[in-house]
Amino acid sequence: MTWLVVERPGVKLYNPIYYTIKRMLDLILCLIALPVLAPLGLLIAILIRLDSPGPILFIQERIGKGGRPFKIYKFRTMYYDINRNSHQMFMKAFVQGHATVDNERQVFKPFNKSQITPIGRILRKTSLDELPQLINIFKGEMSLVGPRPNVLWEVEEYHGWHKERLEVLPGITGLAQIKGRSGIVFDEIVRYDIEYIERQGLWFDIKILWCTFVSVLMGKGAH
Repeated sequence: MTWLVVERPGVKLYNPIYYTIKRMLDLILCLIALPVLAPLGLLIAILIRLDSPGPILFIQERIGKGGRPFKIYKFRTMYYDINRNSHQMFMKAFVQGHATVDNERQVFKPFNKSQITPIGRILRKTSLDELPQLINIFKGEMSLVGPRPNVLWEVEEYHGWHKERLEVLPGITGLAQIKGRSGIVFDEIVRYDIEYIERQGLWFDIKILWCTFVSVLMGKGAH
């Protein structure tokens, strides 16, 4: 099916029909998966509680569509009350294109492995730490597919053209995640996000979801 679009330089804006169907698809798929994911989520919550002291969920303010802030939910994968200053400094440099790791720029989370809990390593490897973001989807703050949302201090480092990725709802997965996941620079991530905005459609969303499912099963690019 072809969707009618309104074009402007650099980005295609799709009509409300596509967004309505996309929202319905998000809700239907989440509701179908809920009978399986709810018990799994409960099991993960118990394991996190037994694994280390601290909250089960990691809640952080992110920037969504149109620059609006919202609270994102993830399962906690790190020990509680660790110092995150080095991560913040690195990610600011990463967005600016200045971060280097072993003389090669890449997506890198500069946490010492000792800061990640045993169950957290499994959750990151399988991407199950993202499971609570279904709450964000039900609240209408996120979609299954879209650009990954950044925190405010990362968005403050955006170059002008980076802000185009804020024109749609953020997603749990996106084109950048299936193309590179943990091995591409920020400018390339944004280019993939803009490409998604230009090409977005129902079947493209389904393709990205399928590729994400395969990538997670293979553990490809996961942290």
